[in-house]
Amino acid sequence: MSDALLQHPFMSQTALSECSAEAMVAGMLAFELALAEVQEARGLLPEGVAAQMRKALEGHAFDISSIGAGVASGGNAAIPFVKQARAALPAELRRHFHLGATSQDVIDSALMLLLKPRLAALDTLLRRCRSAALALMQAHETTVMVGRTLMQQALPITFGVKVAHWGIGLEQARCRLATLELPVQFGGAVAVHSGLDGPGLDGQGSDEADPGGLGLELMDALAQRLELSVPVLPWHTDRQPIHALATALDAVAGAAEKLALDVALLTQTEVGEVSEPGGEGMGESSSMPHKRNPVRCALIRGAARQVHGHVSVILNAHAQPLERGLGEWHAEWTPLLDSALLVEGALEQAAVLLEGLEVHPEAMRRNLAATGGGIMAEPVSRLLAPTLGQEAAKRISAEAAEAARLQGVAYSDALQAHPELQGQVEAQALRQATDPALYLGSSQAQVRRAAAWLQRE
Repeated sequence: MSDALLQHPFMSQTALSECSAEAMVAGMLAFELALAEVQEARGLLPEGVAAQMRKALEGHAFDISSIGAGVASGGNAAIPFVKQARAALPAELRRHFHLGATSQDVIDSALMLLLKPRLAALDTLLRRCRSAALALMQAHETTVMVGRTLMQQALPITFGVKVAHWGIGLEQARCRLATLELPVQFGGAVAVHSGLDGPGLDGQGSDEADPGGLGLELMDALAQRLELSVPVLPWHTDRQPIHALATALDAVAGAAEKLALDVALLTQTEVGEVSEPGGEGMGESSSMPHKRNPVRCALIRGAARQVHGHVSVILNAHAQPLERGLGEWHAEWTPLLDSALLVEGALEQAAVLLEGLEVHPEAMRRNLAATGGGIMAEPVSRLLAPTLGQEAAKRISAEAAEAARLQGVAYSDALQAHPELQGQVEAQALRQATDPALYLGSSQAQVRRAAAWLQRE
């Protein structure tokens, strides 16, 4: 019950339904049946055995609770699963099931099969985010707003360039995900395909060692049949694939969290430059009717924080002993799968957030004037320095900004009224130097460059 109330709301509900215990069992079964098929194709099993196994097991109702209980004695779900599967087979087929494999082959391969559709779903969601970001950044290419550093007003930028950075971060993470490989796992007890040399497989093997690499040939064929990647070697304690998966998922989480953090800060009542998409009950408070909380941002950030924690577990389990891990491998399962579900949940929220974000340019203009124009003190100081000297220019630009704030007048007017500027600088030059729209640097060029990069496919 606590999962449904405390953990699952951060996850993709679609992904949750597709990553059930039943789905894991289906993945383990897919591995075992594919293994039998590639072994039979190479004469290691009698003809027709694989088809008989499939007929007996594909419709079999595995006892999920019993498999779960068996983990306590075997250390992983593959051991009680294999026992149940063998018991469900006719007696003459049982000895052919799970031949040459070990429990880690089953679990790792099943996890890869579970994660494959999740990576496809993440790619789709990230493409949605890319499209939404493109539309938003292009619509606001010239929308001037305050740029902030160390949480304080700094210099003007455009909202378009802010969105461009969100879009680039998410797209870079998508590209990283797209390079990932989900390899099959097949090595047997100590990852050298023991038992495939000689009469170990029911008298069907060779009488000499396996100089031709039959085990590797089976591994490659198994990968092809399951539509997984072919590893160079079995990777029982070479956890590079898991490390790559975890860190790539964390990169997506970080990019989504950056978006959510910025949006949440801009939605603050005193700032009010953007609002989350509305909807029935969205953002409501349990006690304060006036509030519209940035709930989507909270869910994204909550999910991302959990992913960051999960990846630390996987990173600490990266180095595993000898030929099989002792607890390190076991520690990977939950954080890896949960990270995928959390990232998918975060991206579902991020896509909706970007597609429906409400932008308030009038609030951006208001906040630009909040310092009495002081945000433009730096370009004013640069204008005055050649005439008055650097120190005097810096002092006068700051004094005029404070006068503008206190008196509620335009910054250019406060500058013109400053006694030390009388007759020193033309009024038109002061007006231009205090116009945020004329001090945007490469903001617009960056939006266009980012848009071209995001549309490169």
